[in-house]
Amino acid sequence: MAVEKVDTLIVGGGQAGLAMSEHLTNSAVPHLILERSRIAERWRSARWDSLVANGPAWHDRFPGLEFNVSGPDDFAPKEEVADYFVAYAKHIAAPIRCGVEVSEVTKIEGAAGFRVRTSDGIIEATRMVAATGPFQRPVIPSLVPGNASLLQIHSNAYRNPGQLPDGAVLVVGAGSSGVQIADELLCAGRRVYLSVGPHDRPPRAYRGRDFVWWLGVLGKWDAAAPPAGAEHVTISVSGANGGQTIDFRDLAARGMMLLGRTESHDRGVLQFAPDLAENIAAGDANYLSVLREADAYIARNGLDLPPEPRAHLIRADPDCMTNPVRSLDLAGAGVAAIIWATGYTTDYGWLKLDVFDANGKPRHQRGVSPEPGIYFLGLPWQSRRGSSFIWGVWHDAKFLADHIAIQRSYLAFRPTGTVDPPQET
Repeated sequence: MAVEKVDTLIVGGGQAGLAMSEHLTNSAVPHLILERSRIAERWRSARWDSLVANGPAWHDRFPGLEFNVSGPDDFAPKEEVADYFVAYAKHIAAPIRCGVEVSEVTKIEGAAGFRVRTSDGIIEATRMVAATGPFQRPVIPSLVPGNASLLQIHSNAYRNPGQLPDGAVLVVGAGSSGVQIADELLCAGRRVYLSVGPHDRPPRAYRGRDFVWWLGVLGKWDAAAPPAGAEHVTISVSGANGGQTIDFRDLAARGMMLLGRTESHDRGVLQFAPDLAENIAAGDANYLSVLREADAYIARNGLDLPPEPRAHLIRADPDCMTNPVRSLDLAGAGVAAIIWATGYTTDYGWLKLDVFDANGKPRHQRGVSPEPGIYFLGLPWQSRRGSSFIWGVWHDAKFLADHIAIQRSYLAFRPTGTVDPPQET
């Protein structure tokens, strides 16, 4: 069977892979995308039913195409986001093959390039871009035994309240996913417990501008690295219900029981850290700091944006913050399900190359690995804070495409007077 040869192979047909394809096309680099399922599959099958984008449609998109259903200030539903990427693939005529899974990538000994084993045969590629993103393998802490008499699922398996057994629900993790799921369950009439860890809590909007606009003009999207100690801090923000600022005190006032960070489990009882008030206070400080910086920016630049003094008010702490619950008997509390909104880890088991550190994370400089010809795209903080967002991955892809084009030009260089050896026939 003949081995297919490709200049640049992109693994992954989501937002990262399509952004890479657009820029490679613009740089006249021959390439191919392999996607193991459908374009943007995780938006369809690994998210809950009511999910919408966390940023408005004017912002969470690629420059070359607008959403055709949601208006610019709307938060697009997940199916529309997936449809958007399908449309974008057609818009740029992306050379993509769906339903092809990559099982192994190895270096070709004694020559440039890589041997790629797929479900559709062998491909040899001079360069390869791993564009599978950061959300590859769900992380569920090994705290509660799997044989406990309750349902345990990761947030990627949650679809809607009707999917869960009757009874109370514990949601662990208060980033965007956890708090939106917990709020949906509360609105459905469930008794909800929410374990809240460290988080940032930006305003959804302030003085007539969405927070993504404020992060842009204040230069926060361009931060090159997270602050020390905040590498794993989640962002509590939501586009649900037209976009509202997340307020944990409001959730408590509506009947949700807030708990500190989940620490341990013993014989049906979960223990929680005494850090609930501290975590929420830190989120409040983050929220207020954005308001102050926004006010200063408006004053400095003479902008005519309406004052919003009520946004600076923080309501009193609820009882669950002043008298935190440190332990929860799951059966006694009637908890029938735990939803672990505890994030993801990468899974590059198919990439058999020395391009990872001791913790299994890619070694790279803005996506360029130490192995010539291997690139990564779609990683958090790949070049800046905005790297894992839709618009951010587009800009990172341009950097990688430029790097690939430059490397190809070096390899194509021939000194004056050089004659290439005759080719075998």
